[in-house]
Amino acid sequence: EICACLVGSEMCIRDSHYIVYREYNIQDILIFKVSKPRINKKINYLCVNYQIYIVMNQQFLKEIEKGSKSALVKKRIITHYIYNGSSTIPDLSKELDLSVPTVTKFIGEMCDDGYINDYGKLETSGGRHPNLYGLNPESGYFLGVDIKRFAVNIGLINFKGDMVELKMNIPYKFENSIEGMNELCKHILNFIKKLTINKEKILNINVNVSGRVNPESGYSFSQFNFEERPLADVLSEKLGYKVTIDNDTRAMTYGEYMQGCVKGEKDIIFVNVSWGVGIGIIIDGKIYTGKSGFSGEFGHMSAYDNEIICHCGKKGCLETEASGSALHRILLERIQSGESSILSTRIATEENPITLDEIIAAVNKEDLLCIEIVEEIGQKLGKQIAGLINIFNPELVIIGGTLSLTGDYITQPIKTAVRKYSLNLVNKDSAIITSKLKDKAGIVGACMLARSRMFES
Repeated sequence: EICACLVGSEMCIRDSHYIVYREYNIQDILIFKVSKPRINKKINYLCVNYQIYIVMNQQFLKEIEKGSKSALVKKRIITHYIYNGSSTIPDLSKELDLSVPTVTKFIGEMCDDGYINDYGKLETSGGRHPNLYGLNPESGYFLGVDIKRFAVNIGLINFKGDMVELKMNIPYKFENSIEGMNELCKHILNFIKKLTINKEKILNINVNVSGRVNPESGYSFSQFNFEERPLADVLSEKLGYKVTIDNDTRAMTYGEYMQGCVKGEKDIIFVNVSWGVGIGIIIDGKIYTGKSGFSGEFGHMSAYDNEIICHCGKKGCLETEASGSALHRILLERIQSGESSILSTRIATEENPITLDEIIAAVNKEDLLCIEIVEEIGQKLGKQIAGLINIFNPELVIIGGTLSLTGDYITQPIKTAVRKYSLNLVNKDSAIITSKLKDKAGIVGACMLARSRMFES
């Protein structure tokens, strides 16, 4: 009798006297038995099939890249399970407009490969009980990275989308330099190193990047744009894993859509009010990116005739008067002109610049000056959001980002301005609510995008 076991980091097939076969770097242990006369025929078969079961079928991933017909159908099946959860073969057949025998064949292959599970019989009122199938949570993992101004958030989800590991507010001062990018990679690799899962099962990493990002080509045109190559390729080379990138606001939008406050709505605008201002757009249940991925640059609409230079280089952008950076600037100006705040002493005595988080905390401690400025920003934003509502007629407008942590202090002025400046018939269709995921929207979205980018057409 022959058994397979783990020796070091390699799979070994052995009998009681000598090692017969050694291959495959995997970290799990399996014991099985075969008769000696058939060992030469069976060992390779058993090892290969075990590797496929433990580590997601690499051949299938290559088929996805090539776009084979079989892989495309399997991608559709996985995408269905991502958005709808577990379902039976007849339900899946109707949804994909394929015959039951065809779907049964594909589901059987995917169960054998290890990324679909049979969850047993579904209880029904009568007739035969159909089997319920869904994603195997342990067949693959996806890592998300959300870059903030003074920190980075990193998370890991399993194949079903459950958060397995999450580290928030890892100290990291963002710098748009090669050193800043290398430091980011160190944080990611350190996070991966501490994971207890099989590292080979990490199928994709998605990094949220602010500014102009083309998720299809992998180019970032605002941050870490140091080479002629796509940023996604540069990061993939440094990390040793497949990497995709996307705009940070779009990731927050997707996170809220998948696991936040969205309850079936298909036409949504997510307003990210953080240091800058951006929007994510979902039309008929799909994220709208525009031709090159640059949609949603709401903060750079020309809204004011002022002399304040935006970080984009132009004057009069919306975010020069209505954003976290505007809140920071206006508060400093008003305190320096003699107005009082609980932050006055902090600003006057300490060398370190005050952070946006400290200002948000002051608002929630009912500091009158900070509340007044936030409400003014809410009114300015609401006037511009009214224009978006007139154009898009969305079912849902979600207020997210750092300033949304002030709750009604910013949301109520936005709602008042929207009622004042938008068409009554149009704004009645649009509910305006605050983000449910709050500061986790970006990291949840990054993880979810890492998964969906692998399987959506």
